[in-house]
Amino acid sequence: MIKLPEMPSMSLEGKTALITGASSGIGQGAAVALAFAGASVICVARGKDRLVETEKALREKGSAVTSAVMDINDHSEVQNIFANHEIDIVVNAAGQARHSAAIDTTPEDYDAVMNVNLKSAYFISTTAAKSMLERSIAGSIIHISSQMAHVGGVDRAVYSASKHALEGMVKSMAIEWGPDGIRINSICPTFVRTPLTEPTFQNPDRVKWIKDKIKLGRVGEVSDIMGAVFYLATDLSSMVTGTSILVDGGWTAE
Repeated sequence: MIKLPEMPSMSLEGKTALITGASSGIGQGAAVALAFAGASVICVARGKDRLVETEKALREKGSAVTSAVMDINDHSEVQNIFANHEIDIVVNAAGQARHSAAIDTTPEDYDAVMNVNLKSAYFISTTAAKSMLERSIAGSIIHISSQMAHVGGVDRAVYSASKHALEGMVKSMAIEWGPDGIRINSICPTFVRTPLTEPTFQNPDRVKWIKDKIKLGRVGEVSDIMGAVFYLATDLSSMVTGTSILVDGGWTAE
C-alpha cells in the first residue's frame, strides 16, 4: 500500500503571536486569523480605544488575547515586550503613509514614513530573531508590505521606497537566520479598504484608476489578506522564507 503524504499542521495551539497595528485594518484581521488557528495573540498599537475594543471582541469569540499600547518607534518598548513574552510568531502590520508628489515631499514626511515602515520593521525583526535564537525555536516573522514594493505609483515615491527597502531587508535576514529555522517573509497587498487607506477611496478618479489596474476588478478587503497571514504563520509554509506573497488581484501581472 502506498503511503500518502501527510498534511502539515494548520494549528497554532501553544503558540504566541505578536501583532503590531492590531487595532484596525489588516493588523486586526491578522489577529483574528491567528486566534482562529489557536494562537494566543498579543495585540499592540499606539491608540488605546480601538485596541481595547479589538481585545474585547476577540475575547467574546473565546480567543486567548492580551493587548498593550506600544509605540513601535520606541525600541525600548519593543525590547520590553519580547523580554516579557515568549513570542513564536510576529505579524508586523503597523504602517505609515504620507502620499504626495515626490517634489512636494518634506524631510519630516520622509522620516515619518521610513521610521515606521522600515526602521521599526528592522528592529522588530532583529529583536524577535534574537529572542527566537535564544530559545532555539523556529519562529515566523511576517511583515505586511505592499504591492508598491514591486512597482511604482502616483504620489507614492516615499511609500514605495520604504516598501522596496523592506523587501531587501527580508531577503537578507532570511539568509542570515534560515540555518536556525527562523523564517521571515512579507505579504504585499493591493489597495485594501482600511482606515489608513480610506482617504484614497474618497477620490472617484483614484478609485477608477485602482479598479482598472486590479485584474479581478475590485479593491481588496481585510479578509483577503487573512489567508496569507495564516499560511505564513503555520507549518503549511515551513519551506517558505525570504520572499513575498502578492495579494494584489493581478496588479503586478503586467
